[in-house]
Amino acid sequence: MKTPKVNVMQHLVELFYNWYSKQVRHPKYRWLVVIGTLLYLFSPIDLSADFLPIIGWIDDGIVLTLLTTELSRLLIEQRQDQQTVEHNQDVKTVEAEVVG
Repeated sequence: MKTPKVNVMQHLVELFYNWYSKQVRHPKYRWLVVIGTLLYLFSPIDLSADFLPIIGWIDDGIVLTLLTTELSRLLIEQRQDQQTVEHNQDVKTVEAEVVG
């Protein structure tokens, strides 16, 4: 059974993720997010210092999660677009054979 703190935290994360997903729909902005997260991860400047156990790693974990999510979405959408193009080419080929 989940504690109330876990439910509140999960709800806050879901709210943030939903807001974030709605804001970043354009591929140009997605690539900016990817580049920005990579720069943040490799930058010596952090929101919370990494020498603090656990607390210092939380911001890196959140940023890494955003990076993974965006890269996954980009790859999935690219694959779906590629499959759609291939399907449309197959349909045109079948139509040409039927007509021809």
